[in-house]
Amino acid sequence: MERSLTPSAIKKLSVAERLLIVEDIWDSIVGEQETMAVTESQKSELHRRIASYNTSPDEGRSWEEIKSRIKAAP
Repeated sequence: MERSLTPSAIKKLSVAERLLIVEDIWDSIVGEQETMAVTESQKSELHRRIASYNTSPDEGRSWEEIKSRIKAAP
């Protein structure tokens, strides 16, 4: 028998129990991934970004540079 969890009931669970719920939710999303269609505008944007990268792969910043910049921000 499944039980329904309200937000307040979820907050009362241990971190480990809440992580199990998150894991179950994630697994259910991954299982339905094929139903999440990519729109034409999203496809166009992905193609644009890939083309931009292929044209100038050294432009932009690495994740390490971005992370350092964020950590250094006031």
